[in-house]
Amino acid sequence: MLVMDTCIGCGLCVPYCPMNAIEVKDRKAVIDLDECVECGVCLKAKVCPKDALKNDETYTEARLLRKTFSDPWVTHKSTNVLGRGTEEMKTNDVTNRFGKGVCGIAVELGRPGTGTRFYDVEKVAKACAASNVEFEPYNPVTSLMTNVKTGEMNKEFINEKALSAIVEFICPNDKVVQVLKDIKKVSAELDTVFSLDICCMAEDDGSFPMYAMIKEAGFTSSLNGKTNIGMGRMQLKF
Repeated sequence: MLVMDTCIGCGLCVPYCPMNAIEVKDRKAVIDLDECVECGVCLKAKVCPKDALKNDETYTEARLLRKTFSDPWVTHKSTNVLGRGTEEMKTNDVTNRFGKGVCGIAVELGRPGTGTRFYDVEKVAKACAASNVEFEPYNPVTSLMTNVKTGEMNKEFINEKALSAIVEFICPNDKVVQVLKDIKKVSAELDTVFSLDICCMAEDDGSFPMYAMIKEAGFTSSLNGKTNIGMGRMQLKF
């Protein structure tokens, strides 16, 4: 994001920055580009009386990476999807991707006001990869990995910052407890916040095997899942 010479330093844009990256100095708004994640919130708010906020038309690859992870209206070139995760994990599974015997797990790093650096994303990915999980190919974080077996990420972008990013994968039920324990262990090394999502298919008796796994791993489940019933339709063939 750029501040043009027309800026009068009114400060109206300052409270709109979710990363607190804007301040007024010498009667002009100044953006800390190391903290700015290119989310575009300040621009979309349309509060500048002089139209002094502009998108940078000469984005470097690193700045564009920040934007694709932080602006929900920008499509990831690697996956051709908007947002940070996949519909199966974030809303409802209508593709039978999560079958019997496996769980879908996502670690959502960063939040407005905090953000996340990709070196923290890599720490989580490496911790999970130790159990040979299957990283989601349509998640943009996976496209940044140079080795999906180890979770190692492209060092060119390791220090870049985004509003948030999601490490997403499929895990066999017999490895879920260990993966959750590994996530808890690596959490002490992170410089950001995260939330942990897990989903699975119900058993024939209506029970969910993941609850026992969550408890064994030392976590307390919060039943506030995001399930948008009716957002997808199963295509049945007879």
